[in-house]
Amino acid sequence: MSKARWLPLLLLLLPPFYLDMFWLQAGLFVMAAAIGAIGLNLLTGSTGQLSMGHSFFLAVGAYGYVYFAGESDGHVSGLGLPTPLAAVLAVALAGLAGLAFSPISGRLSGVYLGIASLALIFVGQHVLFNFEKVTGGYNGRAVEPMNLFGLPFDGSTDLVVLGVPFGALERLWFLGLALLALAAWFAYGVLRGRPGRAMNLIRDQQIAAGVLGVPVARMRGAVFTLSSMYAGLAGVLLALAFQRAVPDYFGVLLAFEYLAMIVIGGLGSVTGAIVGAAFVTLLPQLLTRYSDSLPLVAAAGGEGVAPSDAARYLYGTAVVLIVLFLPAGLSGLRVPSLTPRKETTP
Repeated sequence: MSKARWLPLLLLLLPPFYLDMFWLQAGLFVMAAAIGAIGLNLLTGSTGQLSMGHSFFLAVGAYGYVYFAGESDGHVSGLGLPTPLAAVLAVALAGLAGLAFSPISGRLSGVYLGIASLALIFVGQHVLFNFEKVTGGYNGRAVEPMNLFGLPFDGSTDLVVLGVPFGALERLWFLGLALLALAAWFAYGVLRGRPGRAMNLIRDQQIAAGVLGVPVARMRGAVFTLSSMYAGLAGVLLALAFQRAVPDYFGVLLAFEYLAMIVIGGLGSVTGAIVGAAFVTLLPQLLTRYSDSLPLVAAAGGEGVAPSDAARYLYGTAVVLIVLFLPAGLSGLRVPSLTPRKETTP
Protein backbone atom coordinates (compact mmCIF):
# COMPACT_ATOMS: atom_id res chain seq x y z
CA MET A 1 0.00 0.00 0.00
CA SER A 2 1.34 3.42 -0.93
CA LYS A 3 2.14 6.11 1.62
CA ALA A 4 -0.78 8.20 0.31
CA ARG A 5 -3.21 5.42 1.24
CA TRP A 6 -1.73 5.01 4.70
CA LEU A 7 -2.07 8.72 5.46
CA PRO A 8 -5.88 8.78 6.15
CA LEU A 9 -5.50 5.80 8.48
CA LEU A 10 -2.74 7.53 10.42
CA LEU A 11 -4.75 10.74 10.64
CA LEU A 12 -7.65 8.84 12.20
CA LEU A 13 -5.40 8.06 15.16
CA LEU A 14 -5.11 11.73 16.08
CA PRO A 15 -8.69 12.91 16.97
CA PRO A 16 -8.68 11.59 20.57
CA PHE A 17 -5.69 13.83 21.28
CA TYR A 18 -7.20 17.03 19.87
CA LEU A 19 -11.01 16.91 19.53
CA ASP A 20 -13.71 17.40 22.16
CA MET A 21 -16.41 14.96 23.25
CA PHE A 22 -18.92 15.99 20.59
CA TRP A 23 -16.63 15.10 17.71
CA LEU A 24 -15.43 11.88 19.31
CA GLN A 25 -18.96 10.64 19.86
CA ALA A 26 -19.96 11.70 16.35
CA GLY A 27 -16.97 9.80 15.00
CA LEU A 28 -17.99 6.67 16.92
CA PHE A 29 -21.49 6.88 15.45
CA VAL A 30 -19.92 7.14 11.99
CA MET A 31 -17.74 4.07 12.61
CA ALA A 32 -20.72 2.02 13.78
CA ALA A 33 -22.80 3.17 10.81
CA ALA A 34 -19.93 2.45 8.41
CA ILE A 35 -19.64 -1.15 9.62
CA GLY A 36 -23.37 -1.69 9.15
CA ALA A 37 -23.31 0.05 5.76
CA ILE A 38 -20.46 -2.19 4.54
CA GLY A 39 -22.57 -5.23 5.40
CA LEU A 40 -25.63 -3.85 3.61
CA ASN A 41 -23.52 -2.91 0.58
CA LEU A 42 -22.28 -6.49 0.31
CA LEU A 43 -25.90 -7.60 0.12
CA THR A 44 -27.55 -4.83 -1.88
CA GLY A 45 -24.71 -3.23 -3.81
CA SER A 46 -22.68 -6.33 -4.67
CA THR A 47 -25.34 -9.07 -4.77
CA GLY A 48 -28.36 -7.03 -5.83
CA GLN A 49 -30.56 -8.09 -2.91
CA LEU A 50 -32.73 -5.30 -1.51
CA SER A 51 -32.98 -5.47 2.27
CA MET A 52 -35.08 -3.02 4.26
CA GLY A 53 -34.71 -4.82 7.57
CA HIS A 54 -31.12 -3.93 8.38
CA SER A 55 -32.05 -2.06 11.56
CA PHE A 56 -33.58 -5.27 12.94
CA PHE A 57 -30.18 -6.96 12.92
CA LEU A 58 -28.56 -3.90 14.49
CA ALA A 59 -31.08 -4.26 17.31
CA VAL A 60 -30.25 -7.95 17.67
CA GLY A 61 -26.57 -7.11 18.02
CA ALA A 62 -27.12 -4.23 20.44
CA TYR A 63 -29.59 -6.00 22.71
CA GLY A 64 -27.73 -9.29 22.41
CA TYR A 65 -24.67 -7.58 23.87
CA VAL A 66 -26.75 -5.85 26.55
CA TYR A 67 -28.29 -9.17 27.63
CA PHE A 68 -25.14 -11.27 27.51
CA ALA A 69 -23.00 -8.68 29.32
CA GLY A 70 -25.60 -7.19 31.67
CA GLU A 71 -26.37 -8.29 35.21
CA SER A 72 -29.80 -9.37 36.43
CA ASP A 73 -31.68 -7.18 38.86
CA GLY A 74 -35.29 -6.71 39.85
CA HIS A 75 -36.31 -5.22 36.50
CA VAL A 76 -34.12 -6.75 33.78
CA SER A 77 -32.20 -9.97 33.36
CA GLY A 78 -28.74 -10.69 32.02
CA LEU A 79 -26.08 -13.37 31.95
CA GLY A 80 -23.18 -11.26 33.21
CA LEU A 81 -20.66 -12.74 30.76
CA PRO A 82 -17.27 -11.14 30.10
CA THR A 83 -17.87 -8.25 27.73
CA PRO A 84 -15.59 -9.45 24.86
CA LEU A 85 -17.38 -12.80 24.89
CA ALA A 86 -20.74 -11.01 25.05
CA ALA A 87 -19.82 -8.97 21.96
CA VAL A 88 -18.81 -12.08 20.00
CA LEU A 89 -22.01 -13.88 21.02
CA ALA A 90 -24.10 -10.85 20.04
CA VAL A 91 -22.57 -10.82 16.54
CA ALA A 92 -23.13 -14.58 16.28
CA LEU A 93 -26.74 -14.11 17.41
CA ALA A 94 -27.31 -11.55 14.65
CA GLY A 95 -25.77 -14.01 12.21
CA LEU A 96 -28.10 -16.76 13.41
CA ALA A 97 -31.06 -14.43 12.93
CA GLY A 98 -29.90 -13.77 9.38
CA LEU A 99 -29.36 -17.50 8.82
CA ALA A 100 -32.91 -18.19 9.99
CA PHE A 101 -34.15 -15.71 7.38
CA SER A 102 -31.78 -16.96 4.65
CA PRO A 103 -34.22 -19.51 3.14
CA ILE A 104 -36.48 -16.55 2.34
CA SER A 105 -33.64 -14.26 1.22
CA GLY A 106 -32.29 -17.02 -1.01
CA ARG A 107 -35.55 -17.41 -2.92
CA LEU A 108 -36.83 -13.83 -3.06
CA SER A 109 -35.27 -10.86 -4.79
CA GLY A 110 -35.98 -7.23 -5.57
CA VAL A 111 -38.99 -5.56 -4.02
CA TYR A 112 -40.35 -8.89 -2.72
CA LEU A 113 -37.31 -9.39 -0.49
CA GLY A 114 -37.50 -5.74 0.53
CA ILE A 115 -41.09 -6.12 1.73
CA ALA A 116 -40.36 -9.43 3.46
CA SER A 117 -37.33 -7.99 5.28
CA LEU A 118 -39.30 -4.88 6.24
CA ALA A 119 -41.62 -7.14 8.23
CA LEU A 120 -38.66 -8.00 10.46
CA ILE A 121 -38.58 -4.44 11.78
CA PHE A 122 -42.22 -4.50 12.86
CA VAL A 123 -41.75 -7.86 14.57
CA GLY A 124 -38.56 -6.59 16.20
CA GLN A 125 -40.19 -3.38 17.45
CA HIS A 126 -43.01 -5.37 19.05
CA VAL A 127 -40.50 -7.63 20.82
CA LEU A 128 -38.29 -4.74 21.95
CA PHE A 129 -41.17 -2.82 23.48
CA ASN A 130 -42.80 -5.78 25.19
CA PHE A 131 -39.98 -8.15 26.21
CA GLU A 132 -39.06 -5.88 29.10
CA LYS A 133 -36.99 -8.42 31.06
CA VAL A 134 -34.38 -8.30 28.28
CA THR A 135 -34.84 -4.92 26.59
CA GLY A 136 -36.05 -2.72 29.44
CA GLY A 137 -39.17 -1.76 27.48
CA TYR A 138 -39.79 1.76 26.18
CA ASN A 139 -37.04 3.35 28.26
CA GLY A 140 -34.43 0.80 27.20
CA ARG A 141 -31.60 -0.27 29.48
CA ALA A 142 -28.05 0.73 30.28
CA VAL A 143 -25.17 -0.85 28.40
CA GLU A 144 -22.38 -2.62 30.23
CA PRO A 145 -19.06 -0.91 29.36
CA MET A 146 -16.52 -2.97 27.45
CA ASN A 147 -13.67 -4.36 29.53
CA LEU A 148 -10.82 -5.61 27.36
CA PHE A 149 -7.76 -7.24 28.91
CA GLY A 150 -8.50 -5.58 32.23
CA LEU A 151 -8.91 -2.11 30.68
CA PRO A 152 -12.43 -0.73 31.24
CA PHE A 153 -13.86 1.48 28.51
CA ASP A 154 -15.85 3.65 30.90
CA GLY A 155 -13.13 6.00 32.10
CA SER A 156 -13.33 4.64 35.65
CA THR A 157 -9.55 4.21 35.79
CA ASP A 158 -6.99 6.94 35.19
CA LEU A 159 -5.25 6.59 31.85
CA VAL A 160 -3.09 9.35 30.40
CA VAL A 161 -1.53 9.06 26.94
CA LEU A 162 0.92 11.76 25.79
CA GLY A 163 -0.47 14.09 28.42
CA VAL A 164 -4.11 13.57 27.35
CA PRO A 165 -6.57 11.94 29.82
CA PHE A 166 -8.26 9.01 28.09
CA GLY A 167 -11.88 8.63 29.13
CA ALA A 168 -14.56 6.33 27.73
CA LEU A 169 -14.87 8.00 24.31
CA GLU A 170 -11.12 8.19 23.71
CA ARG A 171 -10.76 4.49 24.49
CA LEU A 172 -13.80 3.53 22.42
CA TRP A 173 -12.42 5.53 19.49
CA PHE A 174 -9.52 3.13 19.01
CA LEU A 175 -11.73 0.09 19.53
CA GLY A 176 -14.18 1.36 16.91
CA LEU A 177 -11.35 2.20 14.52
CA ALA A 178 -9.92 -1.31 14.86
CA LEU A 179 -13.32 -2.92 14.28
CA LEU A 180 -13.99 -0.74 11.22
CA ALA A 181 -10.57 -1.52 9.75
CA LEU A 182 -11.14 -5.25 10.29
CA ALA A 183 -14.64 -5.09 8.77
CA ALA A 184 -13.40 -3.16 5.72
CA TRP A 185 -10.40 -5.48 5.24
CA PHE A 186 -12.60 -8.58 5.35
CA ALA A 187 -15.12 -7.06 2.92
CA TYR A 188 -12.33 -6.15 0.48
CA GLY A 189 -11.12 -9.74 0.65
CA VAL A 190 -14.58 -11.11 -0.07
CA LEU A 191 -15.18 -8.78 -3.02
CA ARG A 192 -11.78 -9.39 -4.61
CA GLY A 193 -12.00 -13.17 -4.36
CA ARG A 194 -14.22 -15.79 -5.98
CA PRO A 195 -17.20 -15.05 -3.70
CA GLY A 196 -17.14 -11.43 -4.86
CA ARG A 197 -17.15 -12.41 -8.53
CA ALA A 198 -20.03 -14.80 -7.89
CA MET A 199 -21.97 -12.09 -6.05
CA ASN A 200 -21.51 -9.60 -8.89
CA LEU A 201 -22.57 -12.20 -11.44
CA ILE A 202 -25.75 -12.93 -9.47
CA ARG A 203 -26.46 -9.21 -9.37
CA ASP A 204 -25.88 -8.64 -13.11
CA GLN A 205 -26.86 -11.95 -14.72
CA GLN A 206 -28.69 -14.29 -12.38
CA ILE A 207 -29.55 -16.86 -15.05
CA ALA A 208 -26.00 -16.90 -16.35
CA ALA A 209 -24.72 -17.38 -12.80
CA GLY A 210 -26.90 -20.47 -12.39
CA VAL A 211 -25.79 -21.86 -15.74
CA LEU A 212 -22.14 -21.40 -14.77
CA GLY A 213 -22.66 -23.42 -11.60
CA VAL A 214 -23.05 -20.68 -9.02
CA PRO A 215 -25.49 -21.85 -6.28
CA VAL A 216 -27.62 -18.72 -6.47
CA ALA A 217 -29.99 -19.38 -3.57
CA ARG A 218 -27.22 -20.61 -1.29
CA MET A 219 -24.97 -17.66 -2.14
CA ARG A 220 -27.78 -15.17 -1.51
CA GLY A 221 -28.51 -16.76 1.86
CA ALA A 222 -24.83 -16.76 2.81
CA VAL A 223 -24.39 -13.08 1.93
CA PHE A 224 -27.56 -12.21 3.87
CA THR A 225 -26.13 -13.99 6.91
CA LEU A 226 -22.80 -12.18 6.53
CA SER A 227 -24.59 -8.85 6.17
CA SER A 228 -26.55 -9.59 9.35
CA MET A 229 -23.31 -10.23 11.25
CA TYR A 230 -21.94 -6.89 10.08
CA ALA A 231 -25.14 -5.26 11.33
CA GLY A 232 -24.80 -7.08 14.66
CA LEU A 233 -21.25 -5.77 15.08
CA ALA A 234 -22.45 -2.27 14.24
CA GLY A 235 -25.19 -2.66 16.85
CA VAL A 236 -22.67 -3.63 19.53
CA LEU A 237 -20.46 -0.60 18.80
CA LEU A 238 -23.50 1.65 18.64
CA ALA A 239 -24.70 0.45 22.03
CA LEU A 240 -21.26 1.06 23.54
CA ALA A 241 -21.16 4.58 22.08
CA PHE A 242 -24.72 5.47 23.17
CA GLN A 243 -24.29 3.77 26.56
CA ARG A 244 -28.00 3.01 26.48
CA ALA A 245 -30.06 0.81 24.15
CA VAL A 246 -33.46 2.33 23.31
CA PRO A 247 -36.03 0.49 21.13
CA ASP A 248 -37.23 3.61 19.31
CA TYR A 249 -33.89 4.01 17.58
CA PHE A 250 -34.06 0.70 15.71
CA GLY A 251 -37.07 1.51 13.55
CA VAL A 252 -37.95 1.94 9.90
CA LEU A 253 -36.24 5.34 9.60
CA LEU A 254 -32.90 3.78 10.52
CA ALA A 255 -33.34 1.16 7.78
CA PHE A 256 -34.01 3.91 5.23
CA GLU A 257 -30.96 5.81 6.43
CA TYR A 258 -28.77 2.78 5.75
CA LEU A 259 -30.15 2.49 2.24
CA ALA A 260 -29.37 6.19 1.76
CA MET A 261 -25.81 5.59 2.98
CA ILE A 262 -24.97 3.00 0.36
CA VAL A 263 -26.67 4.88 -2.47
CA ILE A 264 -24.96 8.18 -1.62
CA GLY A 265 -21.58 6.56 -1.05
CA GLY A 266 -21.73 4.16 -3.99
CA LEU A 267 -23.33 0.75 -4.45
CA GLY A 268 -20.92 -2.17 -4.29
CA SER A 269 -18.05 -0.10 -2.85
CA VAL A 270 -16.56 -0.55 0.61
CA THR A 271 -15.12 2.96 0.52
CA GLY A 272 -18.49 4.25 -0.67
CA ALA A 273 -20.23 2.65 2.32
CA ILE A 274 -17.87 4.47 4.69
CA VAL A 275 -18.27 7.80 2.88
CA GLY A 276 -22.06 7.47 2.76
CA ALA A 277 -22.20 6.52 6.44
CA ALA A 278 -20.17 9.61 7.34
CA PHE A 279 -22.44 11.86 5.25
CA VAL A 280 -25.75 10.56 6.58
CA THR A 281 -24.61 10.21 10.19
CA LEU A 282 -22.79 13.52 10.59
CA LEU A 283 -25.34 15.69 8.80
CA PRO A 284 -28.06 15.77 11.52
CA GLN A 285 -25.46 16.15 14.28
CA LEU A 286 -23.80 19.09 12.55
CA LEU A 287 -27.15 20.74 11.86
CA THR A 288 -28.09 20.33 15.52
CA ARG A 289 -24.80 21.74 16.76
CA TYR A 290 -24.84 24.75 14.45
CA SER A 291 -28.61 25.31 14.18
CA ASP A 292 -28.27 28.83 15.64
CA SER A 293 -26.02 29.87 12.78
CA LEU A 294 -27.93 28.27 9.88
CA PRO A 295 -30.90 29.81 8.05
CA LEU A 296 -34.27 27.99 8.16
CA VAL A 297 -32.92 25.52 10.74
CA ALA A 298 -33.94 25.82 14.37
CA ALA A 299 -33.61 23.75 17.49
CA ALA A 300 -36.56 21.66 18.59
CA GLY A 301 -39.50 23.92 19.47
CA GLY A 302 -38.10 26.91 17.59
CA GLU A 303 -39.35 28.58 14.45
CA GLY A 304 -37.87 26.68 11.56
CA VAL A 305 -37.12 23.17 10.37
CA ALA A 306 -35.88 20.77 13.03
CA PRO A 307 -32.27 19.61 12.41
CA SER A 308 -33.27 15.95 12.07
CA ASP A 309 -35.95 16.81 9.49
CA ALA A 310 -33.59 19.14 7.62
CA ALA A 311 -31.00 16.37 7.48
CA ARG A 312 -33.53 13.95 5.96
CA TYR A 313 -34.53 16.53 3.35
CA LEU A 314 -30.89 17.08 2.44
CA TYR A 315 -29.76 13.50 2.12
CA GLY A 316 -33.04 12.61 0.41
CA THR A 317 -32.20 15.28 -2.16
CA ALA A 318 -28.67 13.90 -2.33
CA VAL A 319 -30.01 10.43 -3.14
CA VAL A 320 -32.07 11.80 -6.04
CA LEU A 321 -29.19 13.86 -7.42
CA ILE A 322 -26.71 11.00 -7.15
CA VAL A 323 -29.06 8.53 -8.85
CA LEU A 324 -29.57 11.02 -11.70
CA PHE A 325 -26.08 12.44 -12.16
CA LEU A 326 -23.59 10.25 -10.27
CA PRO A 327 -24.70 6.59 -10.35
CA ALA A 328 -21.38 5.45 -8.86
CA GLY A 329 -22.00 7.60 -5.76
CA LEU A 330 -19.53 9.84 -4.00
CA SER A 331 -16.90 7.10 -4.20
CA GLY A 332 -17.05 7.51 -7.98
CA LEU A 333 -15.57 10.98 -7.72
CA ARG A 334 -11.91 11.05 -8.53
CA VAL A 335 -9.61 13.78 -7.28
CA PRO A 336 -7.27 14.86 -10.08
CA SER A 337 -3.70 13.84 -9.53
CA LEU A 338 -1.30 16.63 -8.58
CA THR A 339 1.62 14.78 -10.13
CA PRO A 340 2.39 16.15 -13.60
CA ARG A 341 2.27 13.66 -16.40
CA LYS A 342 5.49 12.78 -18.10
CA GLU A 343 5.54 13.81 -21.70
CA THR A 344 6.63 11.16 -24.11
CA THR A 345 8.75 12.04 -27.06
CA PRO A 346 7.74 10.58 -30.43
